[in-house]
Formats: sequence, structure tokens, C-alpha cells
Amino acid sequence: MRKKINRERKMSHLIENRMKNFQEKIGIQFHNQKLLMQAFTHSSYVNEHRKKPHEDNERLEFLGDAVLELTVSQYLFKKFPLMSEGELTKIRASIVCEPSLVKFATELNFGETVLLGKGEEMTGGRSRPALLADAFEAFVGALYLDQGLEATISFLEKSVYPQVDAGAFSHVMDFKSQLQENIQRDGIGVLEYKILLEEGPAHNRTFVSQVLLNNEVLGEGSGRSKKEAEQHAAQMALSKRKEE
Repeated sequence: MRKKINRERKMSHLIENRMKNFQEKIGIQFHNQKLLMQAFTHSSYVNEHRKKPHEDNERLEFLGDAVLELTVSQYLFKKFPLMSEGELTKIRASIVCEPSLVKFATELNFGETVLLGKGEEMTGGRSRPALLADAFEAFVGALYLDQGLEATISFLEKSVYPQVDAGAFSHVMDFKSQLQENIQRDGIGVLEYKILLEEGPAHNRTFVSQVLLNNEVLGEGSGRSKKEAEQHAAQMALSKRKEE
């Protein structure tokens, strides 16, 4: 009995340290530590500790999914004022889909923090995509309950939105079409794209493109393909026109 008690105390201490280290890393301190622990508690852990008052993260995952939909929608709505409803929906879907959520979770080492049952642990649960995506949504749900919408947005401004700003989802954004529509609507001239630079080995090329309006440079962008470079140039041109 004493060995069992000592073992449980040791495990409890390890979990507390794990949660403490995670909070230090992301720079967020939860008011309700039980919420944080629940966000990282997988159902397999609950199943192996039925005598403990643990609750898995599935309900928080449900809430976090809705919070992500709202916050990402708000961010995209403000960032891309010329974008259509269909395009906004497409980008949002690419941000809150499983592969993207896994990427966000992996960069913050969610896999090291999550609590798993022995079976799930032995079969590589810490790197399982669905588990990581669910944990990210659950964490967002827990943060929303613990500190509200503004704190949640602040977290996303550090972990998610910069990747959108850096062009991680530009493959689903048709900035060239938006710019073309913008120019045609105002009737101010004809757009032209030029490749300024092409460098690097064949398997890792970098292209730099310019978009011009009546021989005046509107924007410049780079990418791994001519198409991507032109999209980034158009994105810069749209931002410039918005500021003007």
C-alpha cells in the first residue's frame, strides 16, 4: 500500500511539473490548473485511472473547435477586406484542419505534455495527428474558459496568425484574382507580372516576382515557384492599395 501511495505521489508530482513547464514555455499561467490538465488528458488516461476524478479533453475539444472558428474568422475578416465569403471559408478551413492544428501543436510540444494511458503511449500516441489536433483544440477551449476571448486571441496571435502572415496558407489564397478585380473595378490600367530573379538548385528554386500597374511597381514577392512568387507580389500590392 505504501509503495502504491508513493508511486501515485511521484506521478502526481511529475504531472504538476509537466504542466508547470508547459505554462512557462508558452508564457501563460492558468488560474484554474484543473482546466489545463483536462485539456491535456486523453481518454486512454482516464480509462486507466477510473478511481481518480479525471475528465478527458473531449468536451473542451468541442468548445475549442467553436472558439477557433470564431477567432480565425474574425482575424481573416479584418485582414482580407477584399476577399469573398467563399475564399475566406476556404482559407479558414485550411487553418483549422487537422494537418495545420498538428503543426501548431507540434511547434509548442503538445505531445510532450499530454497525459496518455500506457497502451496509447506504447503505440506512439504522442505523435498521432488526431490526438495532437484534438489537444490543440482542447487547449484553446480551456484557455477561453480560464481567461476569456482576448487572452485566447493573444495566444493565437503568437502561435497561429504569424504563419498566415508569413504565407503558409497562400496556396489557397488567390491574391492575383483579387488584385485583378480590384484594378478592373477602378478602371485604372493593366497589370503585368515580371520574374526578377530565379536562383538556387533545381530541387530548391527561389523566384522573385514584381507586379506592375502602368509600369509602376505595386508589389514584390518571393516563392518556391513562379506562381507562388506572383501570388505574394499580388498580396503585397493589395496591402499597399488598402493602406492608400
